[in-house]
Amino acid sequence: MQTNTTTRRLLLAGTGALALALAVSPASAQKNYDVGATDSEIKIGHTNPYSGNASAYGTIGKAIDAYFKMVNEQGGINGRKITFISYDDGYSPPKTVEMVRKLVEEDQVLFVFQTLGTPPNTAIQKYLNTKKVPQLFVATGASKWGHYKENPWTMGYQPDYVTEAIIYAKHILANVKDPKIGVLMQNDDYGKDYFNGFKQGLGKDADKLIVSHVTYEVTDPTVDSQIIQLKNSGANVFFNIATPKFAAQAIKKAGEIDWKPAQYLNNVAASVGAVIKPAGFEHAQGIITAAYLKDPTDPQWANAKDFLQWKAFMEKYYPTGNLADSNNVFGYSVATLMTIVLKQCGDDLTRANVMKQAANLKNVDLPLLLPGIKVNTSPTDFYPLQSVQLQKFQGEAWKLFGDVLSNESASN
Repeated sequence: MQTNTTTRRLLLAGTGALALALAVSPASAQKNYDVGATDSEIKIGHTNPYSGNASAYGTIGKAIDAYFKMVNEQGGINGRKITFISYDDGYSPPKTVEMVRKLVEEDQVLFVFQTLGTPPNTAIQKYLNTKKVPQLFVATGASKWGHYKENPWTMGYQPDYVTEAIIYAKHILANVKDPKIGVLMQNDDYGKDYFNGFKQGLGKDADKLIVSHVTYEVTDPTVDSQIIQLKNSGANVFFNIATPKFAAQAIKKAGEIDWKPAQYLNNVAASVGAVIKPAGFEHAQGIITAAYLKDPTDPQWANAKDFLQWKAFMEKYYPTGNLADSNNVFGYSVATLMTIVLKQCGDDLTRANVMKQAANLKNVDLPLLLPGIKVNTSPTDFYPLQSVQLQKFQGEAWKLFGDVLSNESASN
């Protein structure tokens, strides 16, 4: 078990992304606290797979921890330090339940933030909603995190999987002649959400267009046999619905057996550092994925102000982090958003107000979002990000193309 605890509180606010977060006006002058908040501290709970087959995502938790260290060194949030408590759940739902109960009942956090994975978050959702503990900006794009009526204490962050998969399906129909589609899918709610959206995007002929649909378990050692099966099906399109370890294996195996379909890769495995480089750049040429954040390997952002600020942050606060891993961009961006929400809470640090402020984000131009993409929420909109742009892997980096697409444009 890994525990990351940030407890520093020093100087006043600095520049860049943090300055943006600290520029928001307090929502209340009346001091009002729930458990996990005081005049000097805000306790935030988190779980992440620092071990196991999904451990490539562990760097997200480390980047968030580093971000809150920066926040504390620059004066905290309205004078309060962040205590960030992060446990290793190994991407195992029973372990997530155990760790989240510990966070709520023993550590007494104000809320839970950025817990990772669809199955782990599904396992804790009912518990947190019953306890009325915010489950904020979860690290999964399952569409159900936006169901505010059924689960008013849960909110997602990234574009939902259904929208993303619909966009891939529409692109295939428009650009691949006589598509015969093979799908590799992680056999859980995360994989099924993507697959159902994909079938929705393909329309009434989905079952005819998909010639092979194979699954794997997160406990499997490899997906090599599944890739051979997909090739043998005659598929000329490959939709790779996999987490980083297995996505890299799939891309590499396809290249090794000389299977060259049009490849579409889900965004959650689009990291160059964690997926594409291990798979081999030579095997990844032409792969298409959707993006909403600036990829750190894309040279067009090299001199962008927010990219330079992120790079300086990494060098100072997370020097062991991989600058080619987009998961570190992800962690930085979502931690910035959480800081903005807490600033809006002012001195009313109740769980109810944390959720209220999370559902009151208007056109937030978050650092490292792609141009044209902004964060918006409301009491009836729990989907902070709903737009993406397609990109293709060329050489050793992703290259954006086309327009920014939303759920509306994907459905039309």
